[in-house]
Amino acid sequence: MRSYMRFRTLSASIIGGLLLFAFSVRTNAQMTVDGVDARTDTKELAQQLASPDANVRQRSAEALAKLASKDQEKLVEGYQLQEKNKQVKLALDWALYRMGHEDALFRVVKDLDSGRQAQAIGYLSDLESPDMLYPFLKKANNPSRVNAGLLKALAKNGNAETLEVVKPFRESVQEYVAEAAEFAYDEIEKRLGSDTQSTRSRPRTVDKTPERP
Repeated sequence: MRSYMRFRTLSASIIGGLLLFAFSVRTNAQMTVDGVDARTDTKELAQQLASPDANVRQRSAEALAKLASKDQEKLVEGYQLQEKNKQVKLALDWALYRMGHEDALFRVVKDLDSGRQAQAIGYLSDLESPDMLYPFLKKANNPSRVNAGLLKALAKNGNAETLEVVKPFRESVQEYVAEAAEFAYDEIEKRLGSDTQSTRSRPRTVDKTPERP
């Protein structure tokens, strides 16, 4: 009988510990924004923009962007104006857009025609709606790498409406564009099919667009 009581006590302790752990994980998840702790001191993040290490400056700008830290807006504006590293400057432009500077999105899109294309695509893929990219894609004088980059971003955040926007570009004669459009179309269809519990799939086109130095 005594052994049985010890077993029940031990079981209750284990279950209690597991419940506490689960609650802790859930609480921490609710306190993060795209992997960044929402309780992070944004002033401390902004101070890291003065770091001599470009990687630290870029990570700080990206964290401020995810948190949309309006309280650090003026400081980020100042650092963006004086930043010489192009990767960091792009991250600062993204942070400014997230803080409400609509013009900064134009600069992020422009960087699709550069060696920072992958970085810019990553940011544009996080836009709250693919609709934000449609006006850029409809411009008649876009360089091919800009159109290709926009289509790659839409591959990650596009919806059913995006399929109709992407469709004409599957016949584009611009270098890289038809391939990027096919890839985007397939990825969006695949995601929509997954959302509706569909098992339909299509072959995926391999992206070979080179980076520009």
